[in-house]
Amino acid sequence: MTTTERPIALTHWIGGQEQPGQSGGRTSNVFNPATGQVTKTLPLASADELKAAVEVAKEAGKKWRASSLSTRTNIMFKFRELLNARKHDLARILTAEHGKVHADALGEISRGLENVEFACGVGQLLKGGYSEQVSTGIDVYNIQQPLGVVAGITPFNFPAMVPLWMLCNAIACGNTFILKPSEKDPSASMFLASLLKEAGLPDGVLNVVHGDKEVVDAILEHPDIAAVSFVGSTPIAKYIYEKGTSFGKRVQALGGAKNHMLILPDADIGAAADAAVSAAFGSAGERCMAISVAVAVGDAGDKLVEAIKERIPKVKIGPGDQPENEMGPLITREHRDKVAGYVQSAQEQGATVVVDGREHKFGGDGFFLGASLLDHVRPGMKAYDDEIFGPVLCVARAASYEEGMKMIASNPYGNGTAIFTRDGGAARQFQFDVEVGMVGINVPIPVPVSYYSFGGWKASLFGDTHMYGPEGIKFFTRSKVVTSKWPDPATSMVDLGFPTTH
Repeated sequence: MTTTERPIALTHWIGGQEQPGQSGGRTSNVFNPATGQVTKTLPLASADELKAAVEVAKEAGKKWRASSLSTRTNIMFKFRELLNARKHDLARILTAEHGKVHADALGEISRGLENVEFACGVGQLLKGGYSEQVSTGIDVYNIQQPLGVVAGITPFNFPAMVPLWMLCNAIACGNTFILKPSEKDPSASMFLASLLKEAGLPDGVLNVVHGDKEVVDAILEHPDIAAVSFVGSTPIAKYIYEKGTSFGKRVQALGGAKNHMLILPDADIGAAADAAVSAAFGSAGERCMAISVAVAVGDAGDKLVEAIKERIPKVKIGPGDQPENEMGPLITREHRDKVAGYVQSAQEQGATVVVDGREHKFGGDGFFLGASLLDHVRPGMKAYDDEIFGPVLCVARAASYEEGMKMIASNPYGNGTAIFTRDGGAARQFQFDVEVGMVGINVPIPVPVSYYSFGGWKASLFGDTHMYGPEGIKFFTRSKVVTSKWPDPATSMVDLGFPTTH
């Protein structure tokens, strides 16, 4: 878009069609992070608009809940085929609004597709249990039923994948869904909604409502929304969980992270350095599963820092729509400046700035920042303690395995972690000891496949269930136990005693 073009006005998606905003002109700008230009304007919904969307979802839910499993499965299969066929179109949307390079955008879509494929097996996933003849002539069985209207509030860093984590299972289980995507990159959600309609999803089953805190609070307070799924920062996750549960909702809220990678002296340093660079700087570090602290044990430290230092200049940084680039801009100018501030504070607090991403020069007004490598970072420094969410890799030193483990255990987050070693015994002890929800052994970003579930421990998760996979099915359904007897009229009689299993 040239500077003379007017920004595109986006809409909500309610009842199977685009719906202009009705909140009296409350809007938000959507930027292209690679150019710094405003490309779109987004309507911010009012509480009344959210209520209207819930009414549409409630009405659609009456028929959708009663739809057959084969109907839902067929729609999911069709959606999977459409999404796979249009993945490059969606990837271009992700690049234009988030800034990630095209290859990274395709990777995000691929992981999202896994969740669509998992939801295609909903018939198997909703099977209950049956016990015959628990008492004379009495059988007991359980069934899984949808909750009704449910909602998802999703972050900017994965505008396609995270909505697919939530809505596929929720819809396949028979719920209707209200999606509130990030206002920074909302178009991916609209694209997914249109593909689902094309796949045959009835109008009103999925609704996309854009907004800020006003609509988030309206979601948390609305009596007809039974459950809320959230991914974002820990302070907001805590707020979502506490407020949502206070209004009687089922809530799963995934928060922030400070993921440590432990490198033992026997590790393949080249492989560990490759993994650290990939996991720290992919998607410009805007991943909750990014490695942000590499804990080098013993004499691994100097060798690791030198190997990472050699690799950083080879990372090609630039606009995501140029195929040769490997790392794009950050999401906003304010966030770019905040991340750069962590490099400055680390230097002031005694860390060694081995590679300073602030020195990487870019033309234009995009929100770019080069990759930074900080050595001798310690607990108590802001760069160590905070979730930076940008292309900054900290190296901390530990004299022993035990000291490295203590650093991981004392961190308030428990999202992801990894160990690099050739020692199988050490790796097994690590996965046994570490207080983190997702563990990689010589794998830097251990995001589970779709038929497991995603989620951390400690301040990285608020709620009882992890996201997608089997626990995602559990979150979006509730169990009903039925005790059944078809009496023989010849033996029927009044019995005022307490029921027994005899």
